[in-house]
Amino acid sequence: MTSSDKPDKPGNASEAPAERGVAARDWAAASADPQYRAAVVDLLGALAYGELAAFERLAEDAKLAPTLADKAELAKMASAEFHHFERLSDRLAGIGEEPTAAMEPFVAAYDGFHKQTAPSDWLEGLVKAYVGDSIASDFYREVAARLDSDTRELVLAVLDDTGHADFAVEKVRAAIDADPRVGGRLALWARRLMGEALSQSQRVVAERDALSTMLVGGVADGFDLAEVGRMFSRITEAHTKRMAALGLAA
Repeated sequence: MTSSDKPDKPGNASEAPAERGVAARDWAAASADPQYRAAVVDLLGALAYGELAAFERLAEDAKLAPTLADKAELAKMASAEFHHFERLSDRLAGIGEEPTAAMEPFVAAYDGFHKQTAPSDWLEGLVKAYVGDSIASDFYREVAARLDSDTRELVLAVLDDTGHADFAVEKVRAAIDADPRVGGRLALWARRLMGEALSQSQRVVAERDALSTMLVGGVADGFDLAEVGRMFSRITEAHTKRMAALGLAA
């Protein structure tokens, strides 16, 4: 999954309390709580399908690439996303869960988001990957700070930037420099992506009891309702910084 440069990751603000409560335990100890286990299975299922969808999307975006070099770069990123998917799928299987069953509840939400935000050209595809995937990464990083040590390590590993962030910034900035009018269109597109991504993530959490309970503090060291609001504020702030990196207005 793609993400922004490290200083802009809002999850950093949540990592200070990571060594208390459940976050100080390993999976064997933490998973004794069935509600916590269910929340983690949901989380890994959502992440796994997100990585699989990212692989598919990058492979499609490669078809729009204007040069062979760009096509090869996107193909390499797609391969990295599929490797992330395999790691998550293997972990689900390793804890006795069927990966496809864990992913299934999130298929409609992810596919709906991608259908509603299908890019019309190469540049919109780059902005979507940079903005949309980074919002998702920010959200998962926030949650990761409250996970057991084994699950947290895996989640953070699969959120590592595949190289798409720097690639997208370089290409989009070059396009705006060549034709400043492009900036206005892409800024509107990025704002739409932000709204759709936040709405979709909120709907997914609301529909999954274990995940929502974790976030509002009913499981492990979850967030309280006020912290959920602060979390989304941090994600929005990071989005504004990414827009500036692209040379676009938030």
